Amino acid sequence: MSNILRPSGNERYAHIDALRGIAVFGILLVNIWSFIWGFNSLRYGVLPVTASLFDVLSVAFVAFFAEQKFYPIFAFLFGASFVLITRSAKQKLGRWSDAEQLYRRRMKWLLACGIVHGVLIWFGDILTVYAIAGFWVLSGLANARLRKVRKHLYVWLGVFFALLLLNFFLGAQLFGADDLVAQSKNEVYGVEAARAIYTYGSYFSIAVQRIRDYVSVTTQSVFILPHIAVLFLLGVIAVRCGWLTQPWRHTTLWRRVRLIGFGIGIPFNLIWAALILSEAIDPLHPSPYSYIAYAWLPVGGVCLAGGYVACLMLAGPAIQRWAADWLAPVGRMALTNYLMQSLLCSVLIQGFGFGLGATLPPAGWLSIAFGVMLLQLLLSRWWLSTHTQGPLEALSRRYINKARTIT
Repeated sequence: MSNILRPSGNERYAHIDALRGIAVFGILLVNIWSFIWGFNSLRYGVLPVTASLFDVLSVAFVAFFAEQKFYPIFAFLFGASFVLITRSAKQKLGRWSDAEQLYRRRMKWLLACGIVHGVLIWFGDILTVYAIAGFWVLSGLANARLRKVRKHLYVWLGVFFALLLLNFFLGAQLFGADDLVAQSKNEVYGVEAARAIYTYGSYFSIAVQRIRDYVSVTTQSVFILPHIAVLFLLGVIAVRCGWLTQPWRHTTLWRRVRLIGFGIGIPFNLIWAALILSEAIDPLHPSPYSYIAYAWLPVGGVCLAGGYVACLMLAGPAIQRWAADWLAPVGRMALTNYLMQSLLCSVLIQGFGFGLGATLPPAGWLSIAFGVMLLQLLLSRWWLSTHTQGPLEALSRRYINKARTIT
């Protein structure tokens, strides 16, 4: 295993930063659609009759490759960062209680960023729920024994699978439902109305719709909290056990993760992509199977995500070196890049800006996402060649360190 994975002293883990950079880019592939279609069950909207093969493949690609694959990686790394950050703070401050106090201040900063992001830029903010979950799930675990962390994980796993089964049975009730077509008509009407506002509307009309959607997203995030909690705690355990920080010592584990992840994730997500594509082509006649598949998507998505993570953990020196040089800077500036993506997409796609959401086909929207990725790949490396942190990361540190000065 390459020495690139082995930091010395206070050096950062380049492979963890690279993994975070991958997650930031992967999230954009999914988020780009909501800048056009808003917050609706038809997440990819309605494919027009004139849709090209590239448009069709764009929907299928994102559904298979990205949907619910990268926010789990981000959540997993969030839990991992909790351990790394509190350990570092403990070394500097001397007490775990002080380390947790600084971490809570970090969560306050993240919550403030999330609210500003959701209200002023893009409704689909994930920072808000991450901050709330960070306060709740990770509180008191900085110096907890591994046994206690595992107990917390088992409890949240139980809640997660209980909700999973509930969603499955609710989806099964839709078989033979008489009002499924009527419900689909309402969904199509809602998604087209949202697109009209987001791609043609003024800033004020978009802001009103955005705030409504942000409230809906944040309120409904309570249902994904158990999933996020499980991923947080897995990240904590992965660092405590060395799986993530010393992957060269756990190659057998990561090979198993890759085998199981791809073995389950690839066939499941091929089915999921086919169902989603069918729904986007003919939204008035959705398959009831799509509701059942959606209930299990958190599992199918995490399996494929685990395969992605394992591939990076097992990668050879050349790939690790490239990831450290190009993707790690994106991950080191994750907060800056995440918010920058929303700002750029809002200006480029929505009606108050260039309005490309109204003029480009679906494949064009995806090309915007790839263009933003390329820009951030270059910009992140350039910025960190002369700075130690991204702009928002530096502001975050100032805010957190202010508490140390006061203390």
